[in-house]
Amino acid sequence: MRAVIQRVSAARVTVGDDPVGAIGAGALVLLGIAHGDTEVEADWLLDKLLDLRIFEDDSGKFNRSLCNLNGELLVVPQFTLLADTRKGRRPSFTAAARPEQAVPLYERMIRRAHDRGVRVASGRFGARMRVELVNEGPVTIILDSNDR
Repeated sequence: MRAVIQRVSAARVTVGDDPVGAIGAGALVLLGIAHGDTEVEADWLLDKLLDLRIFEDDSGKFNRSLCNLNGELLVVPQFTLLADTRKGRRPSFTAAARPEQAVPLYERMIRRAHDRGVRVASGRFGARMRVELVNEGPVTIILDSNDR
Protein backbone atom coordinates (compact mmCIF):
# COMPACT_ATOMS: atom_id res chain seq x y z
CA MET A 1 0.00 0.00 0.00
CA ARG A 2 1.36 3.40 -0.95
CA ALA A 3 0.10 6.86 -0.06
CA VAL A 4 1.10 10.33 -1.16
CA ILE A 5 0.05 12.75 1.57
CA GLN A 6 -0.22 16.45 0.87
CA ARG A 7 -0.87 19.02 3.57
CA VAL A 8 -3.62 21.28 2.24
CA SER A 9 -5.65 24.33 3.15
CA ALA A 10 -8.36 23.06 0.77
CA ALA A 11 -8.89 20.17 -1.63
CA ARG A 12 -11.72 18.74 -3.68
CA VAL A 13 -12.39 15.96 -6.13
CA THR A 14 -14.95 15.93 -8.92
CA VAL A 15 -16.19 13.28 -11.32
CA GLY A 16 -17.31 14.96 -14.50
CA ASP A 17 -19.12 18.04 -13.23
CA ASP A 18 -20.19 16.38 -9.97
CA PRO A 19 -18.33 17.32 -6.79
CA VAL A 20 -17.85 14.10 -4.83
CA GLY A 21 -15.59 15.20 -1.96
CA ALA A 22 -14.14 18.38 -0.51
CA ILE A 23 -12.24 19.41 2.61
CA GLY A 24 -10.78 22.48 4.23
CA ALA A 25 -7.49 22.40 6.16
CA GLY A 26 -6.04 18.93 6.54
CA ALA A 27 -4.55 16.29 4.27
CA LEU A 28 -5.19 14.99 0.78
CA VAL A 29 -4.20 11.34 0.44
CA LEU A 30 -3.69 9.66 -2.91
CA LEU A 31 -3.91 5.94 -2.11
CA GLY A 32 -2.57 2.97 -4.09
CA ILE A 33 -3.49 -0.54 -2.98
CA ALA A 34 -1.31 -3.43 -4.13
CA HIS A 35 -1.91 -7.16 -4.63
CA GLY A 36 -1.35 -8.83 -1.30
CA ASP A 37 -2.27 -5.80 0.82
CA THR A 38 -4.44 -6.71 3.79
CA GLU A 39 -6.20 -5.05 6.69
CA VAL A 40 -2.83 -5.09 8.50
CA GLU A 41 -1.27 -2.75 5.93
CA ALA A 42 -4.41 -0.59 5.75
CA ASP A 43 -4.56 -0.17 9.53
CA TRP A 44 -0.83 0.56 9.82
CA LEU A 45 -0.95 3.16 7.05
CA LEU A 46 -4.03 4.90 8.44
CA ASP A 47 -2.64 5.04 11.98
CA LYS A 48 0.68 6.37 10.70
CA LEU A 49 -1.09 8.96 8.55
CA LEU A 50 -3.40 10.25 11.27
CA ASP A 51 -0.58 10.58 13.80
CA LEU A 52 2.13 11.84 11.41
CA ARG A 53 3.39 15.20 12.64
CA ILE A 54 3.36 17.26 9.44
CA PHE A 55 1.60 20.34 10.79
CA GLU A 56 3.42 23.21 12.43
CA ASP A 57 3.09 24.25 16.05
CA ASP A 58 3.24 27.87 17.22
CA SER A 59 7.03 27.91 16.84
CA GLY A 60 6.93 26.59 13.27
CA LYS A 61 8.07 23.02 14.04
CA PHE A 62 6.33 19.94 12.70
CA ASN A 63 4.85 18.86 16.03
CA ARG A 64 1.15 18.45 15.25
CA SER A 65 -0.74 15.65 13.57
CA LEU A 66 -4.01 15.70 11.66
CA CYS A 67 -5.76 14.42 14.79
CA ASN A 68 -4.13 17.08 17.02
CA LEU A 69 -5.52 19.80 14.78
CA ASN A 70 -8.93 18.26 14.12
CA GLY A 71 -7.98 18.47 10.44
CA GLU A 72 -9.97 17.00 7.59
CA LEU A 73 -8.99 14.13 5.31
CA LEU A 74 -9.69 13.58 1.61
CA VAL A 75 -8.81 10.06 0.43
CA VAL A 76 -8.57 9.48 -3.33
CA PRO A 77 -7.90 6.01 -4.78
CA GLN A 78 -5.07 6.06 -7.30
CA PHE A 79 -3.84 2.76 -8.74
CA THR A 80 -1.18 4.59 -10.80
CA LEU A 81 0.91 5.01 -7.62
CA LEU A 82 1.88 1.37 -8.10
CA ALA A 83 3.21 1.89 -11.63
CA ASP A 84 6.26 -0.12 -12.63
CA THR A 85 8.36 1.96 -15.02
CA ARG A 86 11.51 -0.18 -15.06
CA LYS A 87 10.95 -1.52 -18.59
CA GLY A 88 9.94 0.28 -21.74
CA ARG A 89 8.05 3.54 -21.98
CA ARG A 90 4.56 2.47 -20.90
CA PRO A 91 3.99 1.94 -17.17
CA SER A 92 2.74 -1.43 -16.01
CA PHE A 93 0.01 -1.45 -13.38
CA THR A 94 -0.01 -5.19 -12.67
CA ALA A 95 1.02 -4.57 -9.03
CA ALA A 96 -2.24 -2.75 -8.34
CA ALA A 97 -4.94 -4.76 -6.59
CA ARG A 98 -8.12 -5.61 -8.44
CA PRO A 99 -11.23 -3.72 -7.29
CA GLU A 100 -12.66 -6.73 -5.43
CA GLN A 101 -9.60 -6.63 -3.14
CA ALA A 102 -8.91 -2.89 -3.14
CA VAL A 103 -12.40 -1.47 -2.54
CA PRO A 104 -12.92 -3.12 0.87
CA LEU A 105 -9.50 -1.89 2.07
CA TYR A 106 -10.18 1.62 0.76
CA GLU A 107 -13.56 1.68 2.48
CA ARG A 108 -12.03 0.28 5.69
CA MET A 109 -9.53 3.13 5.85
CA ILE A 110 -12.26 5.72 5.38
CA ARG A 111 -14.47 4.07 8.01
CA ARG A 112 -11.62 3.76 10.54
CA ALA A 113 -10.61 7.42 10.06
CA HIS A 114 -14.23 8.43 10.64
CA ASP A 115 -14.37 6.20 13.74
CA ARG A 116 -11.33 8.09 15.09
CA GLY A 117 -13.28 11.34 14.82
CA VAL A 118 -11.78 12.65 11.59
CA ARG A 119 -14.02 14.39 9.06
CA VAL A 120 -13.40 12.30 5.94
CA ALA A 121 -14.28 12.91 2.30
CA SER A 122 -13.41 10.56 -0.54
CA GLY A 123 -13.03 10.19 -4.24
CA ARG A 124 -14.92 7.60 -6.25
CA PHE A 125 -13.21 4.27 -6.80
CA GLY A 126 -12.74 3.41 -10.49
CA ALA A 127 -13.86 6.82 -11.75
CA ARG A 128 -11.92 9.33 -13.79
CA MET A 129 -11.51 12.14 -11.26
CA ARG A 130 -10.24 15.69 -11.21
CA VAL A 131 -8.41 16.61 -8.01
CA GLU A 132 -7.80 20.22 -7.00
CA LEU A 133 -5.76 21.25 -4.00
CA VAL A 134 -3.95 24.08 -2.30
CA ASN A 135 -0.78 22.47 -0.96
CA GLU A 136 0.43 24.22 2.17
CA GLY A 137 4.18 24.48 2.65
CA PRO A 138 4.36 22.74 0.23
CA VAL A 139 4.42 19.56 2.30
CA THR A 140 4.23 16.23 0.49
CA ILE A 141 5.10 12.92 2.18
CA ILE A 142 5.14 9.39 0.77
CA LEU A 143 4.22 6.43 2.99
CA ASP A 144 4.69 2.86 1.86
CA SER A 145 3.53 -0.10 3.94
CA ASN A 146 6.62 -1.99 2.75
CA ASP A 147 8.68 0.44 4.86
CA ARG A 148 7.02 -0.49 8.16
